[in-house]
Amino acid sequence: MADYRYERLTALDNSFLVFESAETPMHVGWVAILDAGPLLTAEGGVDIGRIGAHIASVLHRIPRYRERLAYIPIEGHPVWVDDHQFNLNYHLRHASLPRPGDERQLKRLSARIMSQQLDRGKPLWEMWVVEGLKGDRLALIWKIHHCMIDGIAGVDLLSVLLNFSPEYVTPPDPPRWIPRPAPSRTALLRDEVIARVTARLGFASRFVRQPIRMVSEVWAGVEALAETLGAGLHLASDTPLNQPIGPHRRFDWTAMELSALQEVKNRLGGTVNDVVLATVAGAVRRFFQRRGLNLDGLEFRVFVPVNMRSAAERGTLGNRVAAWFVDLPITERDPSRRFRKVRDATAHLKESNQARGAEILTEVADWTGSTLLTFGTRLASQARPFNLVVTNVPGPPRPVYLLGARVEEAYPMVPLFVNQGLGVALFSIAGKIFWGFNADWDVVPDLHDFVAAIEASFAELHNQAGRPIEIGRAKAKGKGNPGARPRTRGALAAR
Repeated sequence: MADYRYERLTALDNSFLVFESAETPMHVGWVAILDAGPLLTAEGGVDIGRIGAHIASVLHRIPRYRERLAYIPIEGHPVWVDDHQFNLNYHLRHASLPRPGDERQLKRLSARIMSQQLDRGKPLWEMWVVEGLKGDRLALIWKIHHCMIDGIAGVDLLSVLLNFSPEYVTPPDPPRWIPRPAPSRTALLRDEVIARVTARLGFASRFVRQPIRMVSEVWAGVEALAETLGAGLHLASDTPLNQPIGPHRRFDWTAMELSALQEVKNRLGGTVNDVVLATVAGAVRRFFQRRGLNLDGLEFRVFVPVNMRSAAERGTLGNRVAAWFVDLPITERDPSRRFRKVRDATAHLKESNQARGAEILTEVADWTGSTLLTFGTRLASQARPFNLVVTNVPGPPRPVYLLGARVEEAYPMVPLFVNQGLGVALFSIAGKIFWGFNADWDVVPDLHDFVAAIEASFAELHNQAGRPIEIGRAKAKGKGNPGARPRTRGALAAR
């Protein structure tokens, strides 16, 4: 038995390393806002030592967070090995806004942190504890490389770090961490050759034993691949959002009552995700019209990650997602018809093999190695199969706490790809749904206008469903002025 330990990254996990550049850092993240009270010291500052001790007490449950990348010789495929120089103090950062800090300052700080690449020589994550936010609140900014987790794995991570009870119970002392030996370069190369040969022999053996079943499975896979490739090769229209991007980011957000989205889907049919996509379609329409863009003939397509993780795989890290390409009806004026078109499109995709085809592509890349993956990833990054990423991850339905401090808001961040100036991510906790908008600094200087368009688009859709909805800040801050900008936090509240 080998006296070393490592884990090979899947082709899908590795693709996020291949995609990454100085302009396209490939980490995901959250900005969470908490009630700071339970975490304050007698002097009024945040007890960063207590937070660090808590993280140290649970790290044994998420061993990936003490692992770094190594690479198989010649092929260059990455693997995970224990970081013998792991130092929690490097990954846990402490910062403060100038008191009393407001949300605009927090958004700017979050965007700057999210703009910076993670150091590949260390475990690929950071957590920033930011104090000084007015209202006796603090912020946590999580930043984790996409090669480590997808959205569902991110929820599982939060379940390790956070608790459902405000009464914090000190956990037992964690087991002593002893880094496991890493393989030599020679061992990595030898293991890779053996794995490749074994995989091919196993495929051939199975074909001999079950030829009819194998042919059936291969044929079904070919059909799924054809459907997926057909969708991906059909390029979306060029839009102002799809321009070369730089290394700097803007980050903005808004929040809604989950029950308001559920009302729309209950009255109009479909799913909450259909409501999200219809809202985005209406927002893109409004946003482009505000910029004076002619919408005639535009084909606007979004990339929607689809969870492929089984119940047995919950709690595992890495990525287990496939993809839908959804054409959004941004030329449709009527919000109800726009919703029905989105609902029909997603219903068709549920009956299709598009998600399975995307999964097969990553399985083929796992079998054939990194060369094909690298070529395909770079080729895809230069094309334009979609205009925008929209991802919606359901979180815990109950309130969650960090050492007794309640998480009041949690805004997710999805990375930007080449020529993708905007990304939209949603995350729900305890009856609220939080929208996070990550944008290139120069391509989308008017990001706040897109957030306002999201709020207005959903209000319009909700009104069509039979119940009017009001924009909070237009009345509270704008003193009745209909031109006042909708608020970007907790903006929508059902009457």
